[in-house]
Amino acid sequence: MARFSGKVGYLITAEEIVDGEPTGVWKETYKDRPYFGDIEQLSSRWSSGSNLNDDVVLTNTISIVADPFAFENFQKMRYVEWKGQKWKIESASVQTPRIVLSVGGVYNADPNGLASSTS
Repeated sequence: MARFSGKVGYLITAEEIVDGEPTGVWKETYKDRPYFGDIEQLSSRWSSGSNLNDDVVLTNTISIVADPFAFENFQKMRYVEWKGQKWKIESASVQTPRIVLSVGGVYNADPNGLASSTS
């Protein structure tokens, strides 16, 4: 089993505050948090799509040692940074004291910062 050390990205929706007062405007922002754990499954596949070249899609399973923030916000996990690339989290399964992440294709963001992915 290989070791994991990297960041997990959360997509957080929060009300904008100006001069200590809520504005009624809600914004999505990303929050990265570092985690350690184990790579339980390490594999990949090629996915044919509309691109000229096939896309690589991971089918990794990463088990992170979770903190209270992760347990409270696991449904907001969007990507995991591993080997210099952001990868889309397909699912997150709580198995206290860990959260097991199933990882898929490359994770991207559009120019407005909203989430999008390929896979």
